[in-house]
Amino acid sequence: MKTFIASTVAAAAVVSAASADVTFTFTNQTWTGFNFSDLTTAYGGFTGTLTGVSVNATLNSSVSFTYADDLCVYVDPAPLSTGGLLQVGGFSNLSALQRVSWANGGSSAPGTTVIDSVAVNAISFSGTSADAIIWVGNGYGASGTSGTWTGSITLIGVNAIPAPGALALLGVAGLAGTRRRR
Repeated sequence: MKTFIASTVAAAAVVSAASADVTFTFTNQTWTGFNFSDLTTAYGGFTGTLTGVSVNATLNSSVSFTYADDLCVYVDPAPLSTGGLLQVGGFSNLSALQRVSWANGGSSAPGTTVIDSVAVNAISFSGTSADAIIWVGNGYGASGTSGTWTGSITLIGVNAIPAPGALALLGVAGLAGTRRRR
């Protein structure tokens, strides 16, 4: 029993000690104009306070003048719409309450990089369905546009919520450890 309790406490410590940044990595990811991926669902949700966003990506290919700096992080309650809480990057204005541009990446030439880190007004996440969604995609909305990027985006100040299965496995490992010692 002591081992099980120790395992449960260790699992809770691992979860609470997790780094307060989430990095989304992508390779040859293509987004058409105003096409976004839902990171909140992909990561199981977020907790903490988003205070900044960093990007380190290369535009591999472009159709109809999508630039490297059109790679966009957009925070908006579901469903995806204009008028969200935050837009970082992207040429087209999504009418977010806060809009920040990347400092570089203003070219559609393959090989153009967008590397920057920006501070944003704090947005809190509680890990519940009431939270806004963090989207990543192409923030250039002209008809027929697309861009393909390789790189990463880091969400500063938030933690991904661990999958329930991971915590269950830690608990099972504690039970297995208890049985072996008996």
